[in-house]
Amino acid sequence: MKVVRNVNPPAGLTRLLFRIPIYAYRLHLGWLFGARLVLLNHIGRVTGKRRQTVLEVVAHDPADDSFVVASGWGPTAAWYRNIVQVPDVTIQVGRRTILVRAVPLTDDEGEDVFANYAARHRLAAKHLLPRLMGFAVDGSDADFRAVGRRLPFVRFVPRDVD
Repeated sequence: MKVVRNVNPPAGLTRLLFRIPIYAYRLHLGWLFGARLVLLNHIGRVTGKRRQTVLEVVAHDPADDSFVVASGWGPTAAWYRNIVQVPDVTIQVGRRTILVRAVPLTDDEGEDVFANYAARHRLAAKHLLPRLMGFAVDGSDADFRAVGRRLPFVRFVPRDVD
């Protein structure tokens, strides 16, 4: 795996396209995405305002109903920095809203998560996602593991209401 370039978050028309799922969730159409996408509801660390971001689910553990997502634009993504500062957030999955705590994964855990994701979604892991994130991969397990070590992953763990 080699780093091809620094990738900036989308802007303009591309940003609008990435935001379409947010509008679908607002129209109560989140069920269209099943458990493939989650709507993250979080608080801006600077403004204190409510923010929303749609993220792809990389892994779901039905045993504890936790969901793992990755920050494709790295640790400087606004949503990622927000949840590191205020980890108690909510996610919407399909028609459900779940109170969760955001727990960053270690590099070793990220490596395993992305390798497992790549095994299930080979084309996206080899061709689409790495290009969007600025990596060039050859499709080997070692490359997928290297990408997994470079990306920040977060596990959303359900929490009880006090």
